[in-house]
Order: sequence, then structure tokens, then C-alpha cells
Amino acid sequence: MKKLFLKYLAAALLVFSISSCEDHLTQVNPNEITTDSFWKTLQDCETGLIAVYNQFRNPGLLQVADNGKRADLAWPGWGRPNTSNEYYLHTYTDGSGAPNNMWENAYKGIFRANQVIAGLNGIENTMDTEEKQEKWDQLMGEARFFRGLFYFYLHSSFNEGSVLLFDYVPATEEEFYQSLKPEEEIREFFIKDLEYAFEKLPWRMTPLTAEGNLVDPQMGGRTNRAAAAYALGTSYLYQEDYTTAASYFSAIIGSGEYDRLSGVGQVGTTNGELNPGSILEIIYDATYKTTEDIWSSKGTVNTYNQEISPVGGWRGTLPSLWINMAFREDSIDINDPRNIVTYFEEDPVTGEPVEMTRYRDFSLRTSNSIALVDDRDMPYYQVVAAEGARYNNKETGYYRKLTNWDITTSEDDILDRSGINYRLMRMADVYLMYAECLIQGGQGGDVDEALKYVNRVRQRSALQLLGATPAPEFPTADYDKVSYDATSLMNHLMYKERPLELVLEGFCIRNLDLRRWGVTKQRFQTLAEERYHGGDYQFVDSKGDNVTRWGSVLTRGEHPSNANHTLIDYTQAAQNYNEDVHAWWPIPNSETTANPNL
Repeated sequence: MKKLFLKYLAAALLVFSISSCEDHLTQVNPNEITTDSFWKTLQDCETGLIAVYNQFRNPGLLQVADNGKRADLAWPGWGRPNTSNEYYLHTYTDGSGAPNNMWENAYKGIFRANQVIAGLNGIENTMDTEEKQEKWDQLMGEARFFRGLFYFYLHSSFNEGSVLLFDYVPATEEEFYQSLKPEEEIREFFIKDLEYAFEKLPWRMTPLTAEGNLVDPQMGGRTNRAAAAYALGTSYLYQEDYTTAASYFSAIIGSGEYDRLSGVGQVGTTNGELNPGSILEIIYDATYKTTEDIWSSKGTVNTYNQEISPVGGWRGTLPSLWINMAFREDSIDINDPRNIVTYFEEDPVTGEPVEMTRYRDFSLRTSNSIALVDDRDMPYYQVVAAEGARYNNKETGYYRKLTNWDITTSEDDILDRSGINYRLMRMADVYLMYAECLIQGGQGGDVDEALKYVNRVRQRSALQLLGATPAPEFPTADYDKVSYDATSLMNHLMYKERPLELVLEGFCIRNLDLRRWGVTKQRFQTLAEERYHGGDYQFVDSKGDNVTRWGSVLTRGEHPSNANHTLIDYTQAAQNYNEDVHAWWPIPNSETTANPNL
């Protein structure tokens, strides 16, 4: 299902490696593929496009873990309270790995997309049938989507949007050396690419069956019109053009192709990949090309599980204290049967098992996002959560997303090979961004309509809904009985709904949200004032032994008896963060050192 054109990958990469080298020979090897002999057919261009998809799935492009630490989402792991992590501390420079890797991988993607675009332009006049022209339009739409997307990422991340612009394939070394272009020129360029993709691509590359499955699963990882609309809407949202942004989000909703949310447990594991609520995922497959090393660019697995998991992984990215507590306090809908747990207790008189019921310990969204020691309802690596990990070193929770906790007993059991798709764009984010546009648009915004879309996201996870009175869409649900205005609902979006729903998803969502709202420094200062401590948790493990996880239950307030056990986050970030220095990645020194025009 997930082997998205992987069989073409080796050939595609070969072409790209050959075409990027200088020809030092005077004779042509008849067995060698060259640019003169390759870009001749639609099949050649489609094979070349796979190299763009291959670059798209390079984890160096997204820097998920480091961007989580750079925002307010993650502690760098390995116990508290000390860390030297430069992203968490905000002491990184233009020589740090994350910005250099992001820059390098984005421009590799642009270079490959430009080759495909040039190849397609070279054969455009040979499209002598309607079928060929449609295929040409599709491939050009995909290539320009990715070029536009890579530039959108660069524009959103580096140097206030002023970066290098390549709309061609450099033929000489000198052509690689450019000066920086104004952010307006970069923005205009990627908007045109994404608009072209929006016009030429279908809403889905393959339709859905009545059950919500893909008719042709192999096409599930290909980009589409909805992905272009998502990128366009997000870019306009970042520019505070709420009307235009809303038009693209409403187009996705109105298409009828994606106006369904996936199940709550289908956003962080191999379960539920490419579901109806997913717009674009980065495809990985642990069963393909198994001889490749997990770090190989030719492989088809990712290593997010290694970075995150405490069971066979490095536990290098843990939930920050505030988000741990926010997940703990995520209120459930007591009227939703999904929140009722059935269990059995022994009758003290007869000794017979008696059926009992209770509410879930935590919301479905919480249990599927992080592992909490006192979560009795969601197993963790095939055992109860308290037994699944150690919860030592003042660690009070672990991220579940992007780890294989549901299918194995340890990441070691799958030889560190993770095939979990990365959820880049999905409908929950579209609903929440659309709600923001409704809140910010006009005088006071359309709060009631915005509440509808926020509640659709919450209802998917059986959460308590927002509002003073029940809404027609969910009349039997439990509501929090709060009257929201534009300010209070926007605060809820900023500090609860978006971070909890979208943690460890998308492209730098939390970093860019905090920056565009202008609250990053204030956020670190607020969080640095909060105090927590860990309470002990006792349970009986699968062997029947009584076990205590010391200091594992996160609790608000200072430790009652030992100040050294009080937990605090972001003290250094609150001091170090400087809007002029840290709001954007700097131009990497790998570029400034090599490029004489910078």
C-alpha cells in the first residue's frame, strides 16, 4: 500500500546524480543515462518526479524534534533539570545543524523539481493526445507544487523570508551563487507555483470507496489540489489575509473529498494511514528495501521513533511540562459512550467477577498523543502504561506519536525501522485555521461559526465541547457552558486546541504560530513562572509484583518537601530568546561561506 513508486526510485536518483555533475569526458558511454538521452518521455519525467518525492521525505527537511524543542512543545530528554540542547536554550547559531539541514534539503528539493519542470517543458510540444496532455498537466502540477512548497517553507523559516531564488537548473558553478531576493519576490514566486498546482491537480489522485478507503492505494501519497489549497491558505493566514486564507480552506471543506475527520487514533502510528481526513502524508515503509541502513537516503524508513521513544529509543524529545498538564486536563464529554470503560471486579462475598463501568482516565486525544503513567485505559508497548516505560529521572510522560507503541514491545523489536507516515496536512488543521480566519475576520469575528469547526475537532476525540448552550450539530454532547467571545476563543485556539491537536505534526506549526501571533517571548516568560512536581504512582505489574514509579505523576505546584524536586521549564529560553535573533533561522553558514554573493 505504501510503496509509492519506490521501484522507480533508484533509477530516478541515478539520473539526478548524473545530471548534476560536470562532464569531463569527450566520449559518451553508451551504457550511461545522460540528460540528453533521458528527458524524452512522460515516463522519464514521472521517474524524475519520484526523486522529488524522495527528497520530500528526508527528515532533515522538517527537523521535527529540534523544532519541537525550539517551540514550547518538548524537553530535550534524559532527565531534568539540566540540558545543553541549543534549540531548547535558544543558543543556536548559523552553524547549528537544524538550519543547515533544512536549508540544504529544501534547495535539493527545489533543484530536483526544477529538473522535472525543465524536462516537461522540453517535451510539451509532443503532447499529441488529450490523455498525454492531461498527464503532462498533472506532472507539471506536482513538480510546481513541490517547488512552491519548498519555497514556502524557506520563506516561512529563514531570514524574514529573504532567501535565494532558483527558477532554473544551474548549468555552471557560478549560477549556483546568487544574492538574496526580497521576501515579497519569494512569496510571489511560490504563490504562482501553488496556484498552478491548485488549478491543474485533482482533489484526490485516486477516489475513495464508500467505506472511505482509497481505490488505488499506491496513489495515496501523491500530492493533490487540497494540498495546494492548504499551503496557499496557510501562507495567506501567515500574512493575516484572513479572507483569502478562508477561501482556500472553505474550498477544501466544500470539495466534499476531505470534509471528514479521521479517527482519533489515526494520526500518529501506522494505524489509519491515508484515511479520508488526511490531505498529504509523507510516505514511509518498513517492509521495503530492508537491506538499506535506517540512515540511508535511499531507504524508506524514518527515525522519529528513535528520537522520541523511551522503549528502545533515545527518549530525546519528551513532552514539556505545560503540554503534559494540558493533556491531563483535556476534558472529556461525559455523554459520549466512547468515554465509558467497562471492567470487572471480584465480588468480595461470592468471589465472582462483577461488571463495572467508569469514565476514562484521560481523553482519547491524550491517550493517543502521550503516555501517562496513570493511564489505565491505553496500553503502551503491549502492557499497561505504567509498566511500558520506567518514568524515572523526573520524566512524567512520553510522546506516543511517531512511535510504534501499538504494534511492538520495543522499538528494538522492529530493528529500529519505523514505517509510520508523517502527517503533514490533515483536515483537523484546516478546521482550526478556518476557525481562526472566522474569529479574526470582520468586527468581532464570527464566533458562533468558528465554534462549530473547533467543536468538530473536539467531538472527533469525544472531548467536552465549547459553548454556553448545545449546538444543533451535536445536541446531546456535554458542553463547558462558557460564553466565548473572539478573544477568549482565540486564546483557546492558541494555548490549547492547536498545540494539543497538532503536536509533532505538519511543518513547524507551533514555531510559526507563536511567531505570527507575536507571543513567543511572552510564552517562554509565562511558562518559566509555572511550577510542578511529580507524585508517586503504585500499581501491580503483569507479574503480580507491586511497583512504584517515583515522581511520575505530574502535579501542579512546588514540591511540598524538597525544592530540588520542583520542576520548571523554559527558564533559560525566557532569558535567551531575542526576537531579532531567534524568530527566524539565520542564513546557514554553509551557504554564507560557500557563496561569494552573500
